[in-house]
Parts: sequence; C-alpha cells; structure tokens
Amino acid sequence: MIKTAANKSRASGRITLAMVAERAGVATMTASRAITQPDMVSQALRDRVEQAVAELGYVPNRAARALASSQSKVIAVLVPSLSNAVFTEVLAGIQDALDADDYQILIGNTRYSDKEEEKLIGTYLQSNPDGMLLSGLSHSPRVQQILTNSRVPVVSMMDMSTDTTQLTVGFSQVQAGHAMTHYLIEKGHKRIGFIGAQLDERTLRRAEGYRQAMREAGLADSKLEVMVGEPSTIALGAELLGRMLAQAPDCDAIFCCNDDLAHGAVYQSQRRGIAVPSQLAICGFNDLPASAWMNPSLTTVATPRYRIGYEAAKLLRAVIKGEEPASRQIDLGFTLMARESA
Repeated sequence: MIKTAANKSRASGRITLAMVAERAGVATMTASRAITQPDMVSQALRDRVEQAVAELGYVPNRAARALASSQSKVIAVLVPSLSNAVFTEVLAGIQDALDADDYQILIGNTRYSDKEEEKLIGTYLQSNPDGMLLSGLSHSPRVQQILTNSRVPVVSMMDMSTDTTQLTVGFSQVQAGHAMTHYLIEKGHKRIGFIGAQLDERTLRRAEGYRQAMREAGLADSKLEVMVGEPSTIALGAELLGRMLAQAPDCDAIFCCNDDLAHGAVYQSQRRGIAVPSQLAICGFNDLPASAWMNPSLTTVATPRYRIGYEAAKLLRAVIKGEEPASRQIDLGFTLMARESA
C-alpha cells in the first residue's frame, strides 16, 4: 500500500489542510486560499471550508505559512517581570496594537537577568519572529551580537536612547528622576534621601537623575543613598526606611525608586509616629493605582505604560511593513503627581 500524505496524517493523528480539503470537497490550494485569503473565494465555498475546519478541529500550520509568505506573524516580547503591574500594562498596550493584524505574541520573562534574556532571545529567534520588543536599552554583549546577526527589527521600550538611529519608545528615566528631586528641593527640603532596590537599569537611571539634581543644588551626600539588589516589595520599603534614618537621621525627604518601596516607607513612618509629610516627605515612582488612595496620598511620577506598549508595537509593525517611520524615537514623557505625602 502506498502511503499518501493524508494517510500519514491520519496515522499520526494530526489534522492537515489536505484532510480539510477532502472533507469540503475542494482542492487543497482552494482550501488554503479560503483560510488565508477568504476574499478570493465565494461565500458558499468559504462556508464549506469553514465547516470542515470546525468539524475536524483543524489548526493552521503557522510555520508552513511563514515559509510560504516569508513572514511568521510572530512578535517576541521580553519584559523583566510578569507580576509587576508596570509591565502588565505595557503588555496590554502591545496586545491591543497587534490584534488587528493577527500577530501572535511570544512573551518572555527575563527576571532582570542577562543570562535569561540571552536564553530567551536565542530560543525565540528559532521561531523566526518578524520583530522583537525589548525592555530597556542595556543588554549584554552576547545579546547585542545575536540581535545584530539576526537582522530582526527591534524596538526598545521604557527609556530614550542617545543613539537617534535606535528604535525607541518611552521617556527619559534620568529626566524623571531629576524632576522629582528638583520638586523636593523647590519644596525646601535639604536632606533628600534616595531608596533603590532591584538595581535594574531603570532604577540606576532614576538614581542618576537624583544625583544630578542634588549636585546642582549643592546638596549631594552619599549617606543619603540606600541601594540594594533585592526585588522591590512593600516590606522592603519599610526596612529600607529604617536603614535610611539610621545612617542619615536628619533626612527630611525620601525619593523611592518605585511606589512599592514608597508605600512601605509611608506605612513604616506611621508605625514609628513620624508625620508624613511635615516631618518626612516621601515620594515614589510609577503612580500605581493604590498610590492616589493611600493616606496620605503618594506624590509620585505617572508613567505612560500602556501607551509605551501600544506605540512601540505600532512602530515595530510599521518597520516590519517596510515603512520608514516619521521618527525612530518616540518620547511619551511623564507626569509628576504632586499629592499629600510631600
């Protein structure tokens, strides 16, 4: 007995396009056209193919389609955390921007690790993605080499590059850190501390902005910084407040690198009987939903997370289509939310 492709598929249990065509009573090419280019066939024929697809439970072979079209319709997206609300909002923007073009998204969690990023990029490139969306600007030399060799278009999210040729969507983390510190200085604070955790590139850039503002005002003092590599939590914010007050008891304001740490600092101040903001001003970063509703409400920096994801995906989509974007860098800015805690 001669084994045909259909017979092999039946033996393996995998439903193929040939089986769909046989069920619908059409040629395989016609079935393919009805699925991928429905406007090119009649409604009656399209209905027959769709019915066969539904009855057989056929799932199109995306890899085969990619070989035929030279596009995989896959976008790889790497973020450093899937539990952080900052990045879940970025992902929501990406999804909404790509839905209309039927792109599939491969989401990878780098866990703030260069090694994990290298592994994920190497794995995802095997799927021949049409493009990649990466968080941040800093990558290991190995990642830079892999991306250069792959020639896959890449858009960086969350910060702005000094390299005007780089595709980037976000805002300046340095400027945002400077703006918050300058705000506290204008409020009359002299001993402004900075609390940082995780020490990823965004935290370090915010710290750079803080230091610039402090130097400009002649207020710089290394004792006013508490920086740890542990992941940010509310509990850690409470702990780091204690460390700050132990090494700089005259501290009159604290700029936390994110809202989680700031929430913990506020709660710990209340436990210690420290009045916020009359005795100690406390500020955060990212404007998480709870920040406006805690007591006192938190002064923080609102960042356009959803728009970053949405605009980054739109920019990448345009580049994939061969369009030259009006700008390779999209600065969406930030907003300082002045509230009761400072």
